[in-house]
Amino acid sequence: MAAAAVINIEPNFYKMKIFKLIVFIAALFVFTVSHAQQAKDSVKTYKKRVLETTEVDFLTSYYSQDGDNAAVSGGLGTEELTDFTGTFVVAIPLNDDDVLTIDAGVSAYTSASSSNVDPFDGSEPADPFIASSGASSSDTWANISGSYSHSSDDRNTIVSGKVSVSSEYDYFSLGFGGGLTKLFNEKNTEVSINANVYLDSWTAIYPQELRPFASGANGINNGFFSNYTITGNSNYNPIFNEFDDETRNSYSLGFGFSQILSKNLQGSLALDFVRQDGLLSTPFQRVYFSDVADSFIENFQLADAIEQLPYNRFKVAAGGRLNWYINETFVVRSFYRYYNDDWGINSHTASVEVPIKLTDQFTIYPSYRFYQQSAADYFFGYEQALSTETYYTSDYDLSKYSANQFGMGVSYTDIFTKMHIWKLGLKSIDVKFYKYDRDTTFSSSIITAGFKFVVD
Repeated sequence: MAAAAVINIEPNFYKMKIFKLIVFIAALFVFTVSHAQQAKDSVKTYKKRVLETTEVDFLTSYYSQDGDNAAVSGGLGTEELTDFTGTFVVAIPLNDDDVLTIDAGVSAYTSASSSNVDPFDGSEPADPFIASSGASSSDTWANISGSYSHSSDDRNTIVSGKVSVSSEYDYFSLGFGGGLTKLFNEKNTEVSINANVYLDSWTAIYPQELRPFASGANGINNGFFSNYTITGNSNYNPIFNEFDDETRNSYSLGFGFSQILSKNLQGSLALDFVRQDGLLSTPFQRVYFSDVADSFIENFQLADAIEQLPYNRFKVAAGGRLNWYINETFVVRSFYRYYNDDWGINSHTASVEVPIKLTDQFTIYPSYRFYQQSAADYFFGYEQALSTETYYTSDYDLSKYSANQFGMGVSYTDIFTKMHIWKLGLKSIDVKFYKYDRDTTFSSSIITAGFKFVVD
C-alpha cells in the first residue's frame, strides 16, 4: 500500500510542477508584453517634437545701389535704387511631427533707373542720369508662401511641400514644389532632393517712345512726338514688336549631400539644375545699335530696340561647403560654387565667414565673398550691338565682371527668452551689413535685421 501510494503521488507532483511552470511562463509573457507596450506608449508620449512651440521671425532690410550702366537706358545712365523690405515668418507645430510655416513679405522700392521707362513724364528735361518723377519711379512687391514638413518617428525622413504667390505692378508669379530629406549613419549623413516650379506672367511695359510704334499705332506721326522735337536723326524708326507670349515658366531640381566628417568638421555638396521657358527678356530695357544714327528728345537718346533674349535657358550650379569648428570661440564657414548656363555665362563664387563667439549671448560674423563671371553671348555694351543681330541686351548683370563683398554681423541669443513683447519671448536678434562692389561703376550696400520670438 505504501509503495502504491508513492507511485500515485508522483504523477500528481509532476502535473503540479508543469502547471506552475505554465502559469509562470504565461505571467512572464503577459508582463513582457505589458512592459513593452508601456515602453512603446512612453516613447510615443514623450517623443521629442520637431518644433516645441510656435516661432515668429520678423526680418527687415534696407538696400541701396548706384552705378552708371542702367539697362533701362541701354547700358548708359543711373542705376540708383533704394529698397525697404519687411517679412514675417511664422512656424507652427501642428503636432509632434508636422510643422506649417507661413512666410509673408512686402518690398517697396524707388528707382531712378526704372523711372526712365518714361523719362518724359517728369518736371525736368529727360536725361538718363536724372530720375524721372513719374509713376514708374516706384513699385511694391508682395509675397506670401506656405510650406509644410513632416518628420518620421525616428526623425530620419523629412517630407516637405511649398506653395507661393508673389506680385508687383507688371509681374505675377505662382510657385509650388516639394522635397525629401533622408538621414543615415546615426544622423551623420544627410541626402536631399527638392523640386520647384514657378509659373510667371508679365504685364509688358515698354519704353515710352516705342509705344507709338506698336501694332496699329501711328509711329512717328503719333501725337506723343508732336509735343517734342527730335534732334540728331529726325527720321526715328526703331525696330519694335510687342511680345506675343508674356509668360515665363521655371523648373528647378536640386540634390544635396551633407556629412559630418569629424567632431570638428562638417561638409556638404549641392547640385542644382534650372530650366526656364518663355519671356526671358525684360520688356522695358532699351538697346542702342552701332549702325543706327542716334535720335534724341531733350537729353535722352531714343531706343533703337528693346532687349531680345532666347525663349529658353538652362542653368547648372555645383557647390560645396566646409565648416570647421576650431574651438568654442571660432568657427570657419567656407563656400564655393561653380555656375554655367547655355547663354555663355560661367561664374565662380567663393566666400568665407568666421563666427566669433564673444560671450554665451553675443557672436560677431565677419565675412568676405568673391564673385567672377564671363559675359553672356548676347551682351553688348552701349552702342555695340548691330541691328542685324538676333539677340541682344545691354544689361550689365549679363556682362563680364568681378565683385567683392565684405560683411559684418552681430547676433544676440537668449535661450531663456527673458525679454517679452506681449506673449512673445525674444529668442535672438541678428543684424548684418554688407558692402558690395563690382569692377564696373556698380556698388551696393544692404543692412538686414532679424528678430526671432517664441510664443509662450
